[in-house]
Amino acid sequence: MTRVTPRDAPYVHTYYDVCPFSPSQRYLAVTRLPFEDRVAVLGDEAQICVIDLREQSIRTVGTTRSWGFQTGALLNWGATDRRLYTNDVVDGEARCVRIDLASGERTVFAGPMYHIAPDESCVIGFPLELLDATQPGYGVPCADPLRPRRLPPGAAEDEGVWRTDLATGERTLLLSLAEAAACLPRPLPREDGTFYFWHSKFNRQGTGIMQVLRCLFPDGSGGRNPATFAMDPDGGNLCFLPFDSPWNAGGGHPNWHGDGERLVRNVEEEGGIRYCQVNRDGTGRRLLGDTLEGGGHPSVEPSGRWLITDYLAGNGGQEVVLRLADLHAQEQRGLCSLPTIDQRSLKQRPLRLDGHPVWSRDYLKVCFQAAPEGVRQLFVADLSGVI
Repeated sequence: MTRVTPRDAPYVHTYYDVCPFSPSQRYLAVTRLPFEDRVAVLGDEAQICVIDLREQSIRTVGTTRSWGFQTGALLNWGATDRRLYTNDVVDGEARCVRIDLASGERTVFAGPMYHIAPDESCVIGFPLELLDATQPGYGVPCADPLRPRRLPPGAAEDEGVWRTDLATGERTLLLSLAEAAACLPRPLPREDGTFYFWHSKFNRQGTGIMQVLRCLFPDGSGGRNPATFAMDPDGGNLCFLPFDSPWNAGGGHPNWHGDGERLVRNVEEEGGIRYCQVNRDGTGRRLLGDTLEGGGHPSVEPSGRWLITDYLAGNGGQEVVLRLADLHAQEQRGLCSLPTIDQRSLKQRPLRLDGHPVWSRDYLKVCFQAAPEGVRQLFVADLSGVI
């Protein structure tokens, strides 16, 4: 295990479902945060940095006002090591920005980005200004964190996941909130909810998109009610994935299986939280072990044998533990444990620090977050001698 960020500032990667390693795996894309003791507000600026893992050096390649403590600057690599993508606030809204690392050229696109297609043809995403309406710390900082931008009640027909073509710059509505809400199991428990999208994610082949839908009720009851969908890259063949009832269910953190044909999520079963997988067409739901304790942010590599996740341990969640599950042997163990930010000391929940482990592109390393000296840092664990 190696710490790869300097101690000069707090650093985060993007999230457990977006790979920070460049296509060659020589570089790591990270966000240098301006502070970590208060919630960000609109206009606060973070730095975009690239770590050379071979030379053990770091350089700043840009800045952005579109960032959060949980997802950093939503950094995505292009198809090569030359181009890095982020977002920035332009004319009052978050837009995708491409940084050419060779020339320094910066190109602003019309739409927002959560994830980029593997072939670098397009980016997809829900407006980042709306992410904090359901959970703060993931989208663009708000002018007033207590009053994030919200949508009117219902499921909007003119808002949703946007696709931005990186060759033409054209932005189109790929999937509306109304289209996704219409696919939910009926009857709805209530009719006064407001629907929002959450994470948007291509599979590794670029042949499918995972999309999370949430529903909030005006009295604040019932939780976020997350539902997971899969669809084709053009928005066709939209399918609700029956991990669980979307209404106030436990579990969460869906992600593509490494094979790109299935999806994995925590679900709440009678015996506790378990790992579960479903085919992208909604069939084949099964638990990945009846006794393996689920939780954290799980990801499965392409062969389907190894699952990596995290959990907070200690009184008050003072340590982040990197956990590896052998799904063939039905065994699970902690690989390492590092101090993190004591959850009891947090003034606001968006400031928490989870491990968010993410596989390297060859699935032999894992990058994760911890704070052994009270400052957010990134670590890389080499699992080539373990798996």
